[in-house]
Amino acid sequence: MAKNATWSVVARNAKLDAIKASFNSGYLRIYSGTQPTDPDTAIVAQVLLAELRFNATAFPAASGGVLTANAITSDPSANATGTAAWYRALQSDGTTAIHDGSVGTSGANMIVATTSIVTAAVVDCSAFTITDASASAL
Repeated sequence: MAKNATWSVVARNAKLDAIKASFNSGYLRIYSGTQPTDPDTAIVAQVLLAELRFNATAFPAASGGVLTANAITSDPSANATGTAAWYRALQSDGTTAIHDGSVGTSGANMIVATTSIVTAAVVDCSAFTITDASASAL
């Protein structure tokens, strides 16, 4: 028989609320290149394009199994020129990776005005969400 366990929205919200403080005052680094398998995988050939910051309270309570970030501080001067493809979120220590995801102008975890980043340009994030999957193979 197939495994098809699912979580209620209440449980999904609780899981997200349990981790949201990890993002407080953390870093949101945007990279070009291929997204690694997970946040535990070292960044090798990918280029750091920009670094934004989460606020002291990165997220309000989860709703509908989704965390939607409070305003994120822009990067006033991008590090490099390239095409934004993915991000890595780090805790406030700037070294502990906690989450990776997609960057795009729509349909991505992190929404930016353009994925074409230019050195020294301002880089803004207009929306950032983390969704807990409703199904899990237990």
